[in-house]
Amino acid sequence: MRQHVNPLSRFFQLPLELPAPELLFDDPCRPIHLDIGCARGLCLQELATLRPDRNHLGVEIRRPLVRSAQRDRDRLERLNLHYLFCNANVSLEGWMAALPQDRLQLVSIQFPDPWFKRRHRKRRVLQPSLLLAIAATLQPGRELFLQSDVLAVIEPMVALVELSGCFDRPAEDVRPWRADNPLPVPTERERYVQELGLPAYRVLYQRNQQPLPDPEDLEIAWQRIDNPANDAIPPDG
Repeated sequence: MRQHVNPLSRFFQLPLELPAPELLFDDPCRPIHLDIGCARGLCLQELATLRPDRNHLGVEIRRPLVRSAQRDRDRLERLNLHYLFCNANVSLEGWMAALPQDRLQLVSIQFPDPWFKRRHRKRRVLQPSLLLAIAATLQPGRELFLQSDVLAVIEPMVALVELSGCFDRPAEDVRPWRADNPLPVPTERERYVQELGLPAYRVLYQRNQQPLPDPEDLEIAWQRIDNPANDAIPPDG
């Protein structure tokens, strides 16, 4: 059962100054895997063991989940793992911009809260400003991985990423959806979906060498695709 919070509420709009890698990991020079919306963080716990060559950072908007995950991290002494509470669209941009070049090498957004109604589009985790911040931080060839079990959730994410022009799919990946998870550990939601025999929709992107588009132009173009003027949209509620 997913427990939603409204990221547009006043409390979640307060920007947080997130700690630098030097305060999060025993060796801050390792490449970073950033998992946005990590929930309870069990996937990252396993990844931290399987990939000790990386630092793994999970960010989550539900504070109780972060507290529980961090307690496990401390108990297990996973020094290449950390969890932070924040609204990714409010607090991550500045943190990523301050990273040394090519420190961030993988960003994943897996099974985000299903704000699939168009009137809730501003509540979705992948907004144009966050995507551009990710694209500005990733060097060419570094990866962005998206997956969901809800088509109405992942399709707008894919549309936004491809509209930006900043990412390409690996030539060998199946279209429209990648057949398998490139990460060696599934998330809790992914395990649940697999047990029910339901599909998961996955896309892996690699940062290309294209410059960032103008943020306002990207926002306007995305609204035209995701929120066409001829659609009758009830007021937000």
